Amino acid sequence: MLSSMVEFLRGLGFDERWDVISAEPEFFRVTKTLHNFLQGRDGFSLSMIKVYWDTLRKNVDILDKDVDVIVIHDPQPAGLIEFLSRQERSGKKIIWRCHVHLETIPLAKMKEVESFLRGMIEKYDAAIFSTFHFLPLWDVVSFVIPPYIDPLSEKNMELSQEEVERVLNKYGLDLEKPLVTQVSRFDLFKDPLGVIAAFKMVREKTPCQLLLVGGGASDDPEYQEVLAEVRRAAQNHPDIHILDLPPDSHREINAFQRASSVIVQKSIKEGFGLTVTEGLWKAKPVVAGRVGGILLQIRDGWNGFLVSSIEETAERIYYILKNPKVAEEMGKRGREFVREHYLLPRGARCHLAAIRQLIKGCITSKRTILSYHPWIPLT
Repeated sequence: MLSSMVEFLRGLGFDERWDVISAEPEFFRVTKTLHNFLQGRDGFSLSMIKVYWDTLRKNVDILDKDVDVIVIHDPQPAGLIEFLSRQERSGKKIIWRCHVHLETIPLAKMKEVESFLRGMIEKYDAAIFSTFHFLPLWDVVSFVIPPYIDPLSEKNMELSQEEVERVLNKYGLDLEKPLVTQVSRFDLFKDPLGVIAAFKMVREKTPCQLLLVGGGASDDPEYQEVLAEVRRAAQNHPDIHILDLPPDSHREINAFQRASSVIVQKSIKEGFGLTVTEGLWKAKPVVAGRVGGILLQIRDGWNGFLVSSIEETAERIYYILKNPKVAEEMGKRGREFVREHYLLPRGARCHLAAIRQLIKGCITSKRTILSYHPWIPLT
């Protein structure tokens, strides 16, 4: 998402750069715990904060003081703003972009952690959230701007049928058997174990195969443990394929999605779910968890199905497999929905509009909330 945005804005004439902080594994263990905590799982405490601050202090030089706008993404580097003096912050706009499913329940239970986060974020000129669901009641200008995909990237560009079949053959998938696919990090919030359980229920009724494809990230120390648990749950089932691919396997992911009869994203927490967007863009019906930013993408029964249980997931997958004409119509509607709302040009336009509002001084209240999404569910 960011790499495409950087190149797109450079093409428009902006001097755009994307920098990444450097850190030791212990920092990522702390920030993964914080990430999980923000999505509703206990375990984070202020005793972990020293590692956080020590790491960010070493990354202060990553912030270019001679720029007009700085956008800092997610909790890991959010504290960098604390190392900028008031004078250094003046003359520029600093924005925090939240991609996670921000859960408010644990913050209510641990006021000191809320104070820690709130104190940082309220120093920003604005924050951007993917959906209204995650807006905290903090004194910071808030924009609602959903993420987007690049339709010309390797992950989303058109592929020939020959290339799709070549990829499936490479990884031992059956070209004749319907394919059910979930693309995601191996993370318990993506509920891969629930997907396996649902698939086994479907497989008892009809021939099909399941592909769970994902990989690790440098900031996710838990993924190997989750991957091992997923492999145990699969029990060497001949129709369950588990692939741990490198992060640059974009064309392979593209091929898997295009070959699929059903795309699944059974998340129990989800900031937005770009894998849902990708599946819809490839004209595939999507069965996804009734959570977070997924609610902005799936209209239940229209371009896919929203589910809340393993049983419901199995029922919806089976229904799609047994009703190919319905699946085709859902897929067409999903692709047009993404074309209208979730492509890169729209995302760039919304971000630039928000930045313009800040620079021009159009916003006078820190309690301002502005939505750049044309369709917001009220339930």
